[in-house]
Amino acid sequence: MASTSSTPPNQWKKWDVFISFRGDDTRYGILSHLSKALKDKQIKTFTDEELHKGEMISPELLKIIRESSVSIVIFSENYADSPWCLDELVEIIKCKEESGQIVLPVFYKVDPTDVQKLTGNFGKAFATATHGEKGSPQKVDNWKRAMMEVSNLSGWDSQNIKYEAELVEKIVNDVLKKFSDMSKSDDSYDTKLIGIKSRVEKVECLLKDKQVVGILGIGGVGKTTIALEVFRRNKNQFNGHYFVENVRETMIKKSSKSARKKIICELLRDKHIDDLNDHVCKRLKSMKVLIVFDDIEDRNHLKDLAGECHLYGEGSRIIITSRNSLGLSKEGIYEVEKLIDSQGLELFSLHAFEQNRPKEEYKELSKKATIYAGGNPLALKVLGSHLFHRTIEEWESELEKLKGKSLKKIEDVLKRSYDGLEKNEQEIFLDIACFFKGAHKDYVERKLKAFGFYPESGIPRLSEKSLITISNNRVDMHDLLEQMGKNIVNDECKQPGGRNRLWNYEDISYVLTTETVRTKLINEAFIIIIFEFCKNCRSRDELSINQ
Repeated sequence: MASTSSTPPNQWKKWDVFISFRGDDTRYGILSHLSKALKDKQIKTFTDEELHKGEMISPELLKIIRESSVSIVIFSENYADSPWCLDELVEIIKCKEESGQIVLPVFYKVDPTDVQKLTGNFGKAFATATHGEKGSPQKVDNWKRAMMEVSNLSGWDSQNIKYEAELVEKIVNDVLKKFSDMSKSDDSYDTKLIGIKSRVEKVECLLKDKQVVGILGIGGVGKTTIALEVFRRNKNQFNGHYFVENVRETMIKKSSKSARKKIICELLRDKHIDDLNDHVCKRLKSMKVLIVFDDIEDRNHLKDLAGECHLYGEGSRIIITSRNSLGLSKEGIYEVEKLIDSQGLELFSLHAFEQNRPKEEYKELSKKATIYAGGNPLALKVLGSHLFHRTIEEWESELEKLKGKSLKKIEDVLKRSYDGLEKNEQEIFLDIACFFKGAHKDYVERKLKAFGFYPESGIPRLSEKSLITISNNRVDMHDLLEQMGKNIVNDECKQPGGRNRLWNYEDISYVLTTETVRTKLINEAFIIIIFEFCKNCRSRDELSINQ
């Protein structure tokens, strides 16, 4: 799903705001107040002072600057004395020129003219630098240029604002407005998300009038992707916002109270919340919020997770993704359509050929493959990745195996990719599906290594074949693929004791208490099962087995 328009320079950024500052001048004053105020408004702000060590700016910090949508530069009395700060300034100007980064100067207890004309303390700092104590002549020239360019941008002068609290409020409000303007003017999408634009627009249209909007459809059709795009594009128009991932799975692993507490803490930006008491309700009622509840299968979960509109202020919106209607009114539901043939062919080609159209000699086979995938984005992605770098003869053989399997078409497509894995890769896939979905990648690798598998090659291979994803260093997979993996294990034997993996605590309790476990299960793999079982139990009451 995606439009073909180019990605704007201010999109796909990891950080909302980067603050460039001289610590000795600002650490206990405007910096602490400004960073807190930005974070309270859920603006992701980078001010990590731990990186301010030594005289040379680190590659890590340069990367953070490039990954920020907005840079705020706090010019203070000794700002120009720091080569580190001046290097930051050069990178900020580079990002402004090359990618359109928004740059906002703050003149904190300094005369803007001294900064713009390099007089006063700023002139003295550069006089010292020019004599070679801080950098080469070329570097000093770059510092000067960056200093003058940034200082001539529209910003704030603390001398014109009596109270620091008022100054901070003005800066934060201006940042919020700029993000809101970005959202309104941004009409582009990730080019890998084929067909996303029209789908997002339909949901946004419903949000204008409906407090609760449901995004419904079969597994793999793109519900979560659409919800994420709607959330990304609209979140800055709200006082509070939160994307609640994997509700169905969360409600299995956690109590509703702990899950609800997490949501409220995120909305209020307050870690010290007990639960929905009168004071908390009053705070929520004063806020206009946007919440997405992803993958709900039980309408009662909404109530359990503070998903009722009357809890929040006027203009609040709730988005739900689900495979069923949950009793929502038809007027507030968007049923996600499958991709049309041309869109399906484009998405398939991106994964089969790494381009948006098939190679000429594969054209007819590609059309056949998209028909088998049934317009389902997940199936198209997995099948395309499965056929990547294969010969025409191999394509014909693989597609022949799918021919006529119309009753479970999507599942069959996914299964073909699993069948094409080597034994080591299959075992890793099944372990992730049964035990490690959502776990930290390093943890998963350690566990797999300990029991004789080879994750260094297996995990990248599964990622290449679109069977898993690695995001924020966590291993994840679509719930359809997770269920497919569990079905493969369950199909080994009708009785739990005959399977080589167990994840359901009732099955494990049954196997251990009835002694139905087969001899081959008493090995390292079974130790993993018990370890994961005990670790994932919410309380000792769930561990209803003989110790």
